Amino acid sequence: MNHTSKDPLHGKKLADILDELLDYYGGFDGLSREVDIRCFCIDPSVKSSLKFLRTTPWAREKVESLYLYVLRQKAKAAKQAALESENE
Repeated sequence: MNHTSKDPLHGKKLADILDELLDYYGGFDGLSREVDIRCFCIDPSVKSSLKFLRTTPWAREKVESLYLYVLRQKAKAAKQAALESENE
């Protein structure tokens, strides 16, 4: 029996989430405007951010919440694009 989770975070590595957010927001400058976490603002790096997020539950929750928001935005944009291509 194959059990699949409906949780979009299931099986997702924190490093992958951070990479997707950095790509979506155009780097640490854009990401730091969305999530006010010091590790994104002052001398940011992926390595130091991951270390902080792994040891700070409230910060990780903020990043995961933002990631879920981004997934919803991407799905909404894809749906809109599909509707627009149907109407052409």
